[in-house]
Amino acid sequence: MKRIKIVVIGGGAAGFFGAITCAQSHPDSEITILEASHEPLTKVRISGGGRCNVTHACFEPAELVQHYPRGGKALRGAFSRFQPRDMVAWLAAQGVELKTESDGRMFPVTDDSETIVNCLLKTAKNLGIELRTKVLVSSVQQISQEPSKFEVRLKNGEVVICDRLLLASGSNPTGYQIAQTLGHQIVTPVPSLFTFNIPDSRLRELAGVSVEKVKLRLQIAGKTHFEQTGAILITHWGLSGPAILKLSAWGARILQENHYQATLIINWVPDSNPEFLRKQLLAVRSQLPQRQISSTCPLLLPRRLWEYLIARVDISGEDRWAGLSNKMLNQLIQEITQGEYQIKGKGVFKEEFVTCGGVNLKEVNFKTMASKYSPGLYFAGEILDIDGVTGGFNFQSAWTTAWLAGQAMGN
Repeated sequence: MKRIKIVVIGGGAAGFFGAITCAQSHPDSEITILEASHEPLTKVRISGGGRCNVTHACFEPAELVQHYPRGGKALRGAFSRFQPRDMVAWLAAQGVELKTESDGRMFPVTDDSETIVNCLLKTAKNLGIELRTKVLVSSVQQISQEPSKFEVRLKNGEVVICDRLLLASGSNPTGYQIAQTLGHQIVTPVPSLFTFNIPDSRLRELAGVSVEKVKLRLQIAGKTHFEQTGAILITHWGLSGPAILKLSAWGARILQENHYQATLIINWVPDSNPEFLRKQLLAVRSQLPQRQISSTCPLLLPRRLWEYLIARVDISGEDRWAGLSNKMLNQLIQEITQGEYQIKGKGVFKEEFVTCGGVNLKEVNFKTMASKYSPGLYFAGEILDIDGVTGGFNFQSAWTTAWLAGQAMGN
């Protein structure tokens, strides 16, 4: 029987896992991974601050899909076939143990991404998968549909002929071009998972201050588009932290359409309703009237943040509680629960480089990850119009789509 030749374009998480799955399910296939850079798996290496946030401890597909601003619906069935529990089991079978952190993120027990990189490299090598680095693809042509055959032209002039092609090229423009050449529509890629630039010098002076739980609302032209609750971090350019990153993912398209100009409404104490908050502040005013407002914060907020919030409503550092009028009290409550911050651009989130956009999901069969237009063509990972929030979800969609493609490609 003739061996099926498979070429994988892209040596990242999805490319490697697709190749490995295919080699494990179809040992008679001949698989080559083509990677443009000098070393594969760079994102795996740097993700999670060098610890590699492999996946998330969410084992219920219906719940899992809710962490994907785009692609959740398409992934619903896919996750019923391969989900975080399966990835944990697969790694365990290769001798890699994961641990779960309090927020559900899962990392190798070594806290070192090299553990995952080495596992993928070693497994691929043991299965006889050929890895070629510093290989630039210039074009791909489908030379036959029945049986499927592709001609992959490299920048060095070499031509590689294969029976199956897996595009796992991430957000690399070459991958999008190849998909378009083979009949696919690309949903315009835009950044997802980014921080917010807030041009407020007094806020930026608080760089490093974090709050465990705030409620955020994203407003554009006076209309609330998305809400998010979680931790926030003040930086020297504005705001970051899990809640900001999640909001940026859900709002990725509308923020891009509005040139990253929007209003962010922050409730710094989401567990207190305004009436309870009023009682807390009135209690301090009646019990400690001679204390300075700036040095007596009745709320569970960092002191520097409290000083900043009262300054925003023109309460000076010397003002005492006795002199706080009801009008000022109302303004302070408004500031704490509905403070407005102007977003003027986006920052970068170095640990993740995630885009929303890519190959239109309607053009892909999510049982096999096969193209509906080009027989023998498969997709996996970030080249698809799928993106998750931060926390291991983007890796999981890469593992899942790669596993499905790998299962199907050798047939």
